[in-house]
Amino acid sequence: MSTSQTPYLLTQENQFLTRMQNEVAELWQKRNDGFYRAFDKTKIYWCSLTHPDHTKAIIMVNGRIESTWKYQELFFDLYQNGYDIYSFDHRGQGRSQRLIDNPEMGYVGEFNDYISDLAALIELFDLEKYQHRFLLGHSMGGAIATRYVQMNPQHPFHALALTAPMFGVNIPWQLRPIAIPLTQILTATSVIPKYAPGFTGYYPKPFEINPLTHSQVRYQWFRDLYELHPELKLGGPSTRWVWQGLMAAKQCLQLTRQIKLPTLVVQAEADTIVDNKAQTRFITKLAKTNPNCRIQLINGAKHELMFESDEYRNPVLTSILDHFQQVGTK
Repeated sequence: MSTSQTPYLLTQENQFLTRMQNEVAELWQKRNDGFYRAFDKTKIYWCSLTHPDHTKAIIMVNGRIESTWKYQELFFDLYQNGYDIYSFDHRGQGRSQRLIDNPEMGYVGEFNDYISDLAALIELFDLEKYQHRFLLGHSMGGAIATRYVQMNPQHPFHALALTAPMFGVNIPWQLRPIAIPLTQILTATSVIPKYAPGFTGYYPKPFEINPLTHSQVRYQWFRDLYELHPELKLGGPSTRWVWQGLMAAKQCLQLTRQIKLPTLVVQAEADTIVDNKAQTRFITKLAKTNPNCRIQLINGAKHELMFESDEYRNPVLTSILDHFQQVGTK
């Protein structure tokens, strides 16, 4: 079931399709799910996988363009290792309500809306019954989880893990100093939301040129899923989303002293989506006030660390589960 590289039960690529059609699909059918009405009445899709014997829980905060439906393998693996899983689709994507007329444009009014949704769902999930509670964020979800912890000192979590967190976006160095004012101006000068420069609607890149993963079997499964459920499709971000996202990334770096819980950042060395230097700056600054933090570099890995080939994914999930287990045994 798992390779010698990891002591945990993790699905491997050579069994991926069989498992997805059998055990994973079976567990997914048993999920609890529903819609939550957010503070502004936006419908937010949520789901959970729980077992009466589990005493620890993970809240998974996914990235831009993603859906809980994409993470069925990950949720299965975490569940197999004794965790209850709670997750949701961000407003404007996945199965949650779209916010503008163009359903394929990434859009948010204020980045803080994502954080309000997360805070409200944590209340809804009622996590008090668990001995240990963990927060796991990927990419944009890493920035949302970080901002949530910074803004909610009374949060219920025992540890935080972030994979390829969006503490900066990978844009040409010439544009970096002007990216925030530029996207702010582009947003202000257009009545109708517009794609950020260089972006369009949903486009499934051929595997050979995809910037997300080396795993062909996982990549193909995720693209097929979006064809089967076209309501999950999301294309490029709007100028407003980029402006709001960059502002939030900046706050993640400015307010590190608010993060007091054990924190792990897993960095993908070959990431072309987010800014790895910003992640290193984050952890260097955090270490000054929080001795229980570290960064782990996964050499050669692309952005989707929990969706990568086994040689990258196994060490990623092993470090995350080790991080949670160390906290759980203290």
